[in-house]
Amino acid sequence: MDVELSGYEVLEVAERIERNGVKFYRRAAGLCGDDRISTLFVQLAQWEARHIELFKEMRERLAAERWQPGRLDPDRIDGPNAQALAGLAVFAIQPDPGRELTGAESRTDVLRMAIEKEKDSIVYYTGLKDFVPHQTDRQIVEEVIQEEMKHVRILVQSLEQTV
Repeated sequence: MDVELSGYEVLEVAERIERNGVKFYRRAAGLCGDDRISTLFVQLAQWEARHIELFKEMRERLAAERWQPGRLDPDRIDGPNAQALAGLAVFAIQPDPGRELTGAESRTDVLRMAIEKEKDSIVYYTGLKDFVPHQTDRQIVEEVIQEEMKHVRILVQSLEQTV
């Protein structure tokens, strides 16, 4: 394996992706004419914001367990750039993915877009997991995937209720 990622690096990527998820869901909430769906998007934005904090705490815990302050992992000289990796993800392709929402979309359209973005995030993290050789770190990636899967379930339920 030429490129290897640590759980720490995946969590850095996840934080950046979640920040863009917050932007997307806040914009969706503002554009949605249905109060129930708008409230759902506000909640999703809040959950994404909590994920940022959760992933940051996980990253800090991981760093404290593995590295002494001021000392790099001796097996790593130069890791991949978290910003570049996050730029490959669905919520991070644009500086503000919420800008792709025009306001002309129906609530069903916005829900479907959100579902696709969450599913694409799951595929992205699943692909990243292949570059994480350590089992403990792979479990961290799996936790991130599980969090994203919760969003898919919630969005699908909401879509089913509106159709």
